[in-house]
Amino acid sequence: MKTAISSYSFARLMNGQDETQLSVIAKAKELGFAAIEFTDLTLPQGCTEAEYAVRLKAEADRCGLEIACYSVGADLLGGCGGDLEAEIDRVKGKVDIAALLGTKLLRHDAAFAFPGNSRQYQGFSNVLPRFAKGCLAITEYAAHKGIRTMVENHGLFCQDSERVELLVNTVAHPNFGLLVDIGNFLCVDENPITAVGRCAPYAFHVHVKDFLYKSGQEGDPGEGFFGTRGGAFLRGTVAGHGVVPISQCVRALKNAGYDGYLTLEFEGQEEIEYALRAGAAAVAKLV
Repeated sequence: MKTAISSYSFARLMNGQDETQLSVIAKAKELGFAAIEFTDLTLPQGCTEAEYAVRLKAEADRCGLEIACYSVGADLLGGCGGDLEAEIDRVKGKVDIAALLGTKLLRHDAAFAFPGNSRQYQGFSNVLPRFAKGCLAITEYAAHKGIRTMVENHGLFCQDSERVELLVNTVAHPNFGLLVDIGNFLCVDENPITAVGRCAPYAFHVHVKDFLYKSGQEGDPGEGFFGTRGGAFLRGTVAGHGVVPISQCVRALKNAGYDGYLTLEFEGQEEIEYALRAGAAAVAKLV
């Protein structure tokens, strides 16, 4: 396994305009990571996505850092006004950007929810064929470029381990798998140990994150916390400081044969330099 960090971990610095996706590459190297993952490129003024991808790749090469993955938003239900073929074509364009970045992995969403009030008497099983059609078309395109594609347990609607496992096995293509975020299962009130054990055989990429947890019985803890689907509360924290059983989850992944990146994704409230250095140490210890 190798250590990586998501550019999303630097979000507070980038939102404050102290850093950019370009400048955090050197910081990732300084923290001791072997690779960086980029999430939806934030373009400098006057720069196209393709031009920026080339610049990011050049900077990563200069720093001696791999680009582990490119993670992008997608919505196979409501994206492009509900036009599935148009949304597939849009995500194929993101595959082209991944190729310019030099990464071999692209993660895209399936969907977060039904658009508007269109759900009616529909659940995950009703839209599974649509998800599978979209994911298959994207991964077949990506396979010709040597890029594997994934969905992540992310966004509540497509987050449960049974749902993402079902999606992978419905697509049934060797180029399509999962980005397993070991913390995200808590967002749907699922035990990470059970969920990671179920999803580990399909893992192409892994996010390591941690959460503080408060029962919904205790009331809203306030700023920084968000609600789970079942009414509990979570707040991002430094890897190793929360309730996610990180070591056991990684052991389950290793037992299933996973040998890819362990990618730190920090979204907590702690002082960011301390949080990233402590998180880097925690991930390095796992490796």
